[in-house]
Amino acid sequence: MKVTGILQTLASLTLALTLGGCTAVSATNEAQLLPPPALDQTHTSSPREEVAVFAGGCFWGIEAVFERIRGVDQATAGYAGGSAATAHYAMVSQGNTGHAESVRVSFNPARVSYGTLLQVFFSVALDPTQRNRQGPDVGSQYRSVLFYTNDEQRRIASAYLAQLGAAKVFPRPIATQVQPLAAFYPAEPYHQGYYDQHPDALYIVINDKPKVARLQQLFPTLYRPERQFVQVQLQ
Repeated sequence: MKVTGILQTLASLTLALTLGGCTAVSATNEAQLLPPPALDQTHTSSPREEVAVFAGGCFWGIEAVFERIRGVDQATAGYAGGSAATAHYAMVSQGNTGHAESVRVSFNPARVSYGTLLQVFFSVALDPTQRNRQGPDVGSQYRSVLFYTNDEQRRIASAYLAQLGAAKVFPRPIATQVQPLAAFYPAEPYHQGYYDQHPDALYIVINDKPKVARLQQLFPTLYRPERQFVQVQLQ
C-alpha cells in the first residue's frame, strides 16, 4: 500500500472533517468532460489489437478506469520508463528508478480509438497539471506520461495536449509528457485488479472510486460496469 499517500490522505480527510466541509481529497474531484481530440485515428472496421501505456499517479485507479471502457481488452498495472532491474514496487517507490507507475492498455481501435482513450484519461483519471505527483502521492514515479507505441499515437497525443493547452481547459500548464515506450514491466500480482480486490480500502474510496464514478457519469455509452478479468502474464 502507499503508506505516505495514505497518511497524507488521512490528514487531509481529518482536516476536512474538522472544518465541517465536504472537500474531496482528490485534486480532480470535479467532473469535466473535455473536448474530443481534433486529430484521431482513422476509423477502421477491421478488428485488431493496439497497445498504449498511460501513467498518471497510482496505477490502481488508472487500471480500474481503463478496464471499464468498452473496447479495452486488457488493462495491466506496471512500470515504464526505467530498467528491468528496478521494475519492482519497493524500488520504484523510492522515486529514483526512472519508472512511472503505469497501465498498459490493449484495445481494439474499431471499438474505441486512441483519441477517445486520451479524452477519458484527461477527463476522469488525473490532474495533468500536477508535476511529479497526483493527489496525496508524491514522487517522480507518480508523474503523468503518455508512452506511445507508434508514430500515430505520438502525433495524436502531442496534438491533443496542444489542443487542451490552447483551449486553456486547465487553470495551470499541463505537465503530462509524451514519450516513446521502451519497455513495460507488469507489476506484482497483488497490484493487479487492486481496486476490485479492496473496494473498501480508504485509499480506494477517497482517491479512486470518484474516478470510476466520473467515467460512468461522463461516458455512459463507453462505461462497462463489470470488470473484465484476464490472465496477466508476468515477466
